[in-house]
Order: sequence, then C-alpha cells, then structure tokens
Amino acid sequence: MQSGWRIGYLFGIPLYIDSSWFIILALLTLANGADWQNQHPEWGSVVAWSAGLVLALLLFASVLLHELGHSLVARSQGIKVNSITLFLFGGVASIDQESKTPGKAFQVAIAGPAVSLILCFLFGALAQLPGPLPVKIIAEHLTHINLILTLFNLIPGLPLDGGQIVKAAVWKVTGDRFAGVHWAAKAGKALGWGAILLGLTAVLLGGREGIGGLWIALLGWFGVRNASAYDRLTDLQEALVRLTAGDAMSREFRVVDAEMTLREFADQYLLIEGGASEKPFYAASNGRYRGMIVTDDIRFVERSLWEKQTLHHIARPFADLITVDEKTPIVEAINRLEIHQLRRMTVLSPAGAVAGVIDRGDIVQAVCQKLNLPIPEAEIKRIKQEGDYPQGLQLATIAKATADVVAHKKS
Repeated sequence: MQSGWRIGYLFGIPLYIDSSWFIILALLTLANGADWQNQHPEWGSVVAWSAGLVLALLLFASVLLHELGHSLVARSQGIKVNSITLFLFGGVASIDQESKTPGKAFQVAIAGPAVSLILCFLFGALAQLPGPLPVKIIAEHLTHINLILTLFNLIPGLPLDGGQIVKAAVWKVTGDRFAGVHWAAKAGKALGWGAILLGLTAVLLGGREGIGGLWIALLGWFGVRNASAYDRLTDLQEALVRLTAGDAMSREFRVVDAEMTLREFADQYLLIEGGASEKPFYAASNGRYRGMIVTDDIRFVERSLWEKQTLHHIARPFADLITVDEKTPIVEAINRLEIHQLRRMTVLSPAGAVAGVIDRGDIVQAVCQKLNLPIPEAEIKRIKQEGDYPQGLQLATIAKATADVVAHKKS
C-alpha cells in the first residue's frame, strides 16, 4: 500500500508526500530564514522567512523534477511508473519493473542527474540576471544545491543513481543483471558505513559540524539499509529464476480409477471422509490419465445417473486446465496462479502424466529452502489453507517484476 498523502498527478504519475517531508521542510525553512535574517537585516522578518520557505519548496521541486526524469525515461521504455514520493531524504520514484537491457537501465539511471545538472545551469543563469536581491540569492543557492544533487547521486553505490550506473556497467560486462546489483549493493553498503563512521566522528568531535555529522550518519544509515534491501531482493529474484515448478511441487494428490461410477466415488471418497478432500483427484484408466476430478462437478449430475455414469464423464481434460510442466520456471507458476486466481495447479511430466501439484505454500517452502530461511511448518500450512503469501514475502509482486528476466534468459 502506498504511504503518504496524494497531492496530485504529474504527467499522469501520482505524486505523494510522506509525513517526514514536513519535518525537513520546516527545518530548511527555519535554518535558511534565520540565516538570511542575520545576514540581511534590511530584508525584514517577513521577506527573510518567506525566502527560506521558497528555497525549501524549490529544493523539493528540484528533487521532484530529478525523479520525474527517471520516471519519464522509464515510461518511454514501456515501464509503468506507480508513483513519485517526497520524503525526509528527498524523493523516490516507484517503478514497476527493471529495464530490459543494461543500456536502457543506464538511460533511466542517468536521467535524474542530467535533469539536476540542467537545473543547475538554469538557476545559474537566473542568478546572473538583474533582479531583486532575494531572488538572486535563492537562485545562487539552488545552483549549488542542484550541482550537489547531481554529484551526490552519481556516487557509485546503491541506492543512488551512481549505483544504478554501476549495476548497468557490470550487467553489460558480465551479461548478468544480478551480478550488477550485487556489486552495486556492496559498494553502497561500504559507502554507507563510511558515511556513518564519518558522521559519528563529526558528532563526537562536536562543534558546529556536529549537526551536519548527524545528518551524514543518517544518510549513511539510509544507504546501508536500502543497499541491503536491494541485495536481499536480488537473492530472492535469483532463487525464483533458478527454481522450477518441479522443485517446488508436492505429491499431495490421489489417483482414482476412471471406470469407477460416481456413486462408488462418492461413497468411497466423499461420504466416508466427510466431504471434499484437501488433496486433488485425478482419474486414470488403462495406464493413462483421463483428467482431473473436481468434486463439485458431481452435484451437476442427476442422482439417478450416479449408478451408471463413471468418472470419465466428469473428468476435466488437462487441455482444459491451467497447468505447468516440471521444467516451468517457478516465476511463471506464481504468475499463472495469480492471473487465474487459482488455489493450486497441476504439474505435468514431459510425458503428460501428473507429476505433482503446486500451491503458494509449496512455493514459499521451496524459496525458503533455497535461501536457507527458516519457516515454521504451521506457517506453510496456513498459507496452503488461506492461499496468500506472508506479509513480508510478497512473491506475487516480485515474480511479476522478475518475469522479464526469465523471458530474456529463455531467449
């Protein structure tokens, strides 16, 4: 769910403001207003504080345009942009999926710094024009801010744009997008820890640099946290790309004789067991599978015919079902479950026989085993019963974003 308040749209992209944005807006306004009131007492309080607010708002407008640069280039590549959000540390564009090639990934990454650099030149030119002194001073500050924004974002480590450029470069050289992310994330974590150490040192030394050191440490913490998140997400995507339906499927199904009458089936499997079984049924005869038995289908057959009709009559051929092969990437299995809103799917062998069944619980269990993550058996059972993924493991969203990686790997 998107957090924050939606304030409108820009080029059709929803714009949000996080509550933390108001904190930094107030701090920037207070800091700049107080400085200008001391440096330019002739302005008066109203002009000084108003100029402080205008500068703070234009700073975030610059950040917004920076993120818009990323967003519009991504959208030109057919990628959906979900939103742009302004928050404590600047802004972030929520992009639906990765670019398909390293060249296109580089284009998205460099677009933001390019916009900031253009703004730097524009505000620099404005500062040279004749006009009121507050306007010239605000323009000079925005020139420096956008230059800093350009250079800061080009630092080569995730989650910064420079990290995205490193990812694209490593991806281009190795042909492996995941390797690119891992290298860029390692760089981001190293730089983040360096910023934390530098910032805390400045705080301990005290003086006027103390507050600035705290801000540097916070930026470093933000960088480490987000770089680590990139690393974890990439580990998960790698697991999804490498796993197949055959790796995750279970053999929790039953095979029944297709020549059995509906009455025999109902008496033997439904009435005795107290209703529909959790395990799916498949009908077979003469060494061949005839299809899947959906127990609810029996209700549409008149009771008088139960003694005569066999399971052949209600078996649903595999051609009419949503199925996957054993070698189908698990990403495709997840996407089919979501698209068709299925609780489970049949997994077929290369010979067209039933190899197993797969549901969301099986998928979560296979992914956790691949990543050596512990998960209680009770949680797997809950997922199977309720048919949804754990809150902290939104595999449906991640699989959708990873589908292009699987398609590119196939090609």
